[in-house]
Amino acid sequence: MVLVAALVVLAVLLAWPVPRALSRATSLRRAPRAALVLWQATAVAAVLAALLAAPAALPALLGRQVRVADGWPTLALAAVLSGVVAVRLLLSGDRVGRNLRAARRRHRELVDLLGVAGEGADRHLRVLEHTTPTAYCVPGVRRRVVLTQGTLERLGSEELAAVVAHERAHLGARHDLVMEFFTVVHEAMPGFLRCDAALREVHLLIEVLADRAAVRHAGAVNTGRAIVAMAGGPRPAGAMAMADSTRVAAARIGLLDAERIAGLPTPVVATMMYAGSALLVVTPVALYLAAIAGLTLV
Repeated sequence: MVLVAALVVLAVLLAWPVPRALSRATSLRRAPRAALVLWQATAVAAVLAALLAAPAALPALLGRQVRVADGWPTLALAAVLSGVVAVRLLLSGDRVGRNLRAARRRHRELVDLLGVAGEGADRHLRVLEHTTPTAYCVPGVRRRVVLTQGTLERLGSEELAAVVAHERAHLGARHDLVMEFFTVVHEAMPGFLRCDAALREVHLLIEVLADRAAVRHAGAVNTGRAIVAMAGGPRPAGAMAMADSTRVAAARIGLLDAERIAGLPTPVVATMMYAGSALLVVTPVALYLAAIAGLTLV
């Protein structure tokens, strides 16, 4: 039962204290891609540990050789416990997915109706007649990059290029799917285990990745100016926008260029995070396999 207890403890740790600790480790933001992988690995490992804990207990409860006819109540209970976790994830995925896609479909239809369409390479671009500086993208098969007339009037050409590069980076890397995955896991958890700070941190890392793409296209200065200009703008439901709160915008500006993390070169720390991510995902699987080693059903 030691291995089963380890799986349960691992699931609880990865669902509650670890995300809260990671959200406070702000220096990891300087390697946003590796940090995002670490967050993903934490979520995946927590789900795996929760799913595998009940089946891993079967050998301890029934022995290594199990007669299905005699042990079916325990087998059924293990299936139900794992099924509860799986059903919560499936229901959360269905709810979050349907709501996001419905919101994006409605907004896409609206901007197609009201916006001026771009041409050629800008065929996915829509410009809305509105004075508030706003820029965002609507992900999906029929993706859109949406700007307002106020954005065109307020930003210079290089700053505007940074904004468009930022939004296209979201679309090209399908950051919406990453955010959707975390939202599904977040909402599938019981309320007392949810960590809103974790969801905010993942969102920030995604924005930093898009900012880095904008820096490669238009430079750090122009990207920083664009972030400041767009701070506080509206963010439609289901969209991914360059706009953010003033506090988050300030944090993003400070992360436009890679720096050392805890005195170490960023690539070194990123490699350590990738290795830690792999270990996190492997650990619940290894514990489960060790727990059921030699188990046979007859």
